[in-house]
Amino acid sequence: MMQERGKVIDRVEEAVGLLVERMDARLIPEVGMNIVYALPDARSKDDVAGVPGRIVRLADKVHPVGGIAFGASDHVARIVITAMRFDPRIRSAANIRFSEAILPELENLLFEVCSFDRENEPVGMQTMDWGVASCCREGVPDVIYDRGAVGKEPMIRVLGEDPVTVAQNILKLSNRITYAQL
Repeated sequence: MMQERGKVIDRVEEAVGLLVERMDARLIPEVGMNIVYALPDARSKDDVAGVPGRIVRLADKVHPVGGIAFGASDHVARIVITAMRFDPRIRSAANIRFSEAILPELENLLFEVCSFDRENEPVGMQTMDWGVASCCREGVPDVIYDRGAVGKEPMIRVLGEDPVTVAQNILKLSNRITYAQL
């Protein structure tokens, strides 16, 4: 088990390195960004590795606040744990800034995209559990987004089998966006 945890941490470190090196920092949302990777049998956030303190924008650079650790993300970890109920191979996710102008680029990259409306969230449900589940019934898409709600920043979530794949998909998008789109 310790060996598996080490592999998970190494892959997240590799993905974060790619993002630091090549991602447009304008893709980082106001609330910060995280990229996570779950153990194959993940049941809680303690089974999911991410960046403590998130990844932030610092002087137009991508800046991870802490090293990689298990239990470091609640929000993005819940996205992965929910997606894994529909497809256990989808063990990684990251959140990036939402912009209407990004949506056509996601389509151009041939990503499978799904969205949910926070206004339709059933009472007593957690948004990520409900929103992600509502998008995964026919299979887990590459991207899930929402346009936010009062006090909730709109967000794009990129999902994949491992964090390096997720980071590479974010970089494909990063390479296509222009200054005007963000």
